[in-house]
Parts: sequence; C-alpha cells; structure tokens
Amino acid sequence: MPREFSRIDRIGDQVQRELAQLIQREVKDPRIGMVTVNAVKVSRDLGYADIYVSLLSTEELTEQSPEVKESLAVLNKASGFLRGQVGRAMKLRVMPQLRFHFDTLQGYSRKMDNLIRQAVGDKPAVSDDDTSSDDPERDA
Repeated sequence: MPREFSRIDRIGDQVQRELAQLIQREVKDPRIGMVTVNAVKVSRDLGYADIYVSLLSTEELTEQSPEVKESLAVLNKASGFLRGQVGRAMKLRVMPQLRFHFDTLQGYSRKMDNLIRQAVGDKPAVSDDDTSSDDPERDA
C-alpha cells in the first residue's frame, strides 16, 4: 500500500508556495535579486523549516559568491517578517523558524550533465532509423 503524503510534507509544500509569492511581492530589498524557492524541509517537531533557494544569474554561483551571501543575509534578516506572514496565511498554531540556504543542486546537476556530454557526446540516445523487431507488423 502506498505511503500517504505526511502532514509535514504538506506543510512544507504550502510554505514553499507562500514564501515564493511573499518574496516576489512583499520583500522590496534590491539586494535580493531574482530568488527561486526550490525546496522546503520542515523538521518533524515543526521547530525549523530549511528553505533552499537559488538565484538567477548569468554566471555560475556558489555558496561563497558575494551575491549569494548578501541575498541569504537579507532573507535571514527578513525571516521574522516572512514567518509571520506565512503563519497568518496558513493559519498554523505553530509556525517553524525559517532558515535560508543556497541550493547547490542546480550547479551539481549542470556539472554532471557536462560530464555525461563529454563521455557520450551530443549524439541522441535513440536514433530515428533504429529498426527493432519488437513491432510484429514491421517485420511482416
């Protein structure tokens, strides 16, 4: 029997949706830039919510980049305001403390994609002229 979606997962998804809208509409600090909320992991006791964000930029960003550090500092400073707004919108009795982190998954996946392209090349995985004998009508 498949496992049901737990309450913690549902709260995390709702927090992610609310935060994405709030950061876009309510936080007016120009130091933040274009922030995307990628994931929210809520602790089992609803004490903390770890929010993983990425920044839209033309260059490759790491956790040590000055833009990332500045954006995370601004978001962590605004976490009290954001926590109050999200708690009010969700009508939760206990709203977790918000902790913002830079999501390194996009950079890692881009690196892995480049490694795969170097190893395999740019040829397609399945070619169009591939004839297989799985289709009995083609063989007749």
